[in-house]
Amino acid sequence: MRLLKIIYRNTLRHWLRTSLTVLGLAIAVVAFIVIRTTIDAWYAQSEAASPDRLITRHAVSLTFFLPLAYENRIQDVEGVKAVSHATWFGGVYVEPKNFFANFAIDHTKYLDLYPEFVLEPAERDAFMQERNAAIVGRNLADRFGWQVGDRITLTGTIFPGDWELVIRGIYTGAKENTDESTMMFRWDYIDERLRREVPARAGYVGTFVVQVDDPQEAAVVSEKIDALFQNSLAETKTETEEAFNLSFVAMAGSIVLGLKAISILVIGIFMLVLGNTMAMTARERVSEYAVMKTLGFRPLHIVGLIFGESLFIAALGGALGIALSFPLGGLVKTMLSNFFPVYTIAFWTVVFAGLIAFVVGLLAAVFPTVKAVRTSIVDGLRIID
Repeated sequence: MRLLKIIYRNTLRHWLRTSLTVLGLAIAVVAFIVIRTTIDAWYAQSEAASPDRLITRHAVSLTFFLPLAYENRIQDVEGVKAVSHATWFGGVYVEPKNFFANFAIDHTKYLDLYPEFVLEPAERDAFMQERNAAIVGRNLADRFGWQVGDRITLTGTIFPGDWELVIRGIYTGAKENTDESTMMFRWDYIDERLRREVPARAGYVGTFVVQVDDPQEAAVVSEKIDALFQNSLAETKTETEEAFNLSFVAMAGSIVLGLKAISILVIGIFMLVLGNTMAMTARERVSEYAVMKTLGFRPLHIVGLIFGESLFIAALGGALGIALSFPLGGLVKTMLSNFFPVYTIAFWTVVFAGLIAFVVGLLAAVFPTVKAVRTSIVDGLRIID
């Protein structure tokens, strides 16, 4: 108990230096947690993917569309349980900065393939019955203050013109990593207008969502689907939903790699900040440790004092950083909501940050401890503060 009291007093002896060290560690912890959470957000969609869902798209690029007639042929493939489709609409709400994902979907089957989208039965019925009905995620509805029954207008980019929609449902996610920032509306509403205004573009969709009977046979079923349309005017590429989502992460591979590198550098900052403080502390107290040895303190006591002070400072900085990371993470989530529908600080990220702070506290005390223990009483008493 007496040793703990000495550790506490030593920590506060230079309160300004200790405070700045704790603040520096806290900033490093916050930076580490936010960066790692941002990296996790890149992969959130792929982690939420279902193993029994495949995505079939145009083999050349997502910007090319597929004939709706492909749906029946895919349905007849052995191992396919159900097929639906979705088309990226790319509409703008009021102004371009109000970006959010919006899709034209097959209202008859699409929601059955995505049970993680939880919608009230009455709202689903209303969506089925009204041609220009739309459903939106809870986060998206909260962002713009939308309510069921509100009428909004999207300005089309891929499909030019103004498109009036009425919100008939607000879905929530069955899982924590379910995207609640998407708008979905009926594809037949889009197709009907295209048939009147641009007949050549009617009858085409962006992707097919394929549910398989056995996820273990996903690769085999994918090959069968693509073989159906080989050498056609619109060849296909079929892959698991996870692989499809990861393809978007790959487009930003350099950014993700850079974030990972920065997160590692932050750990180095942990070490430098605390290591410098402990080195200064040990250098200042060489004569004190020598006096303590003359009074009967053993090397183990000296080790306990230095390691205890280092771990105490690391614990303060780590705790403060973890506490600050949640409000700051919420701010980052709001700022990046257009790009990361799911942005949640994971429990294990916090645990890992705390563990790093603990390890850094240990490592930062190693050199000062070795020096203090090896310095003889005579050599220590020669140093005058």
